[in-house]
Amino acid sequence: MRTVDEQICAAPAHEAFRVAADVEQWPEILPHYRWVRFRRPLSKGTGVVEMAAWRQFPGFRYPTWWVSDMHVDEGLRRVVYHHVDGITKGMDVVWQVDDLPDGRSHLSIIHEWSGPRWPLIGGPAANWVIGPHFISHIAGRTLAGVAAAAEGRSGDAS
Repeated sequence: MRTVDEQICAAPAHEAFRVAADVEQWPEILPHYRWVRFRRPLSKGTGVVEMAAWRQFPGFRYPTWWVSDMHVDEGLRRVVYHHVDGITKGMDVVWQVDDLPDGRSHLSIIHEWSGPRWPLIGGPAANWVIGPHFISHIAGRTLAGVAAAAEGRSGDAS
């Protein structure tokens, strides 16, 4: 399974990256996040992080949860995760924030995963259900919220 979710942000890349990398503040700016906490912080933005979010469906919301090794690369404006616990164990995730020529920024999240270790159905479950209906949905809401927060901080809200 591979999902790519993208968002154009009116804020400059350095501001969007600050918001994207500061995951502990996400529950304050992203209403679909239940909590984010470092289980084992190694340095600012690096360590083992536990995250939980809601997947909203019409009429109800479904709780999701995962634990990742997280590494922030400020020079490349990249945040890399490797999921170490939860249903998405083994998933690799890369957040990237790039400059655009007009002063805006491009945010992207790439998720790659072979699926849960369920005999016969793990891969199809990841490709047909978990990827498009959970991962991409939550990622899209997260990108939109990070962009809105960065735009608000930079005074470039559109």
